[in-house]
Amino acid sequence: MSDFVRIVEVGPRDGLQNEKAHVSTANKIELVNRLTAAGLPVVEATSFVSPKWVPQLADAADVYRGIARRNGVDYPVLVPNLQGYERAREVGVEHIAVFTAASEEFNRRNINAGIDESLERFRPVMERAKADGVRVRGYVSTVLGCPYQGEVAVGDVVRVAAALHAMGCEEISLGDTIGIGTPVKARDMLRAVADSVPMEALAVHFHDTYGQALANVLACLEEGVRVVDSAVSGAGGCPYARGASGNVASEDVVYMLHGMGMTTGVDLAQLVDTGRWLASLLGRETTSKVGRAMGAA
Repeated sequence: MSDFVRIVEVGPRDGLQNEKAHVSTANKIELVNRLTAAGLPVVEATSFVSPKWVPQLADAADVYRGIARRNGVDYPVLVPNLQGYERAREVGVEHIAVFTAASEEFNRRNINAGIDESLERFRPVMERAKADGVRVRGYVSTVLGCPYQGEVAVGDVVRVAAALHAMGCEEISLGDTIGIGTPVKARDMLRAVADSVPMEALAVHFHDTYGQALANVLACLEEGVRVVDSAVSGAGGCPYARGASGNVASEDVVYMLHGMGMTTGVDLAQLVDTGRWLASLLGRETTSKVGRAMGAA
């Protein structure tokens, strides 16, 4: 099994979309460029969702046009439907992500559609992406619990992940949206999905609401996953989760991986500096433990 772990940096999209502090277009562009310079191999740049629903990312086209894209680095963007896909393609996007949930109730409240309907909405997007040679990543949220229905059956997670993979998503990110998962549950969920989707096509995405994210990442690494989503400075959070504290911090994930002898290609010092810079823009202290410790050193 490879000792290289690919970090998918989701701060500019999943991190900023729920932050209350306004971040200017220029600073969003600088954030992506700083993350690129720090060696992140994948930086999720923005989201082409309707500005009505995600006003923080209303400048998606301007951000994508403005970033200094580097060869060998992927800059996926989230698209909710064919209209979002077309907006993304107008500015040259070559890598997209689509989003659904393993919870029927979460889907209905979040995107006003059931699971099966949400998957059907993706079909024209997937067809266009295939025709255009655009790569597609799939997100499955609420894989370890839902704020509305509570427990989410592992079988539902497997079904949704397998459906996205069969539709053409090259990678499936399994997200603990409200951050309630624990290592054994995370491991068991991953094992079940890996019976239907190849492990090399799976990623994990943990929020740190209950302080379990790093432990969950480690449990999944031990099962063989080699793609981890994280957000610099622990940015973000889920508006549906009580006490949500954001995504697992990229700085903390990288520090742990390097301490385990794994490689990421990421310059930790630069990443910490970027996290502290972002936190200052957001008017708060970084939530990364590593960021705080290295900043105080």
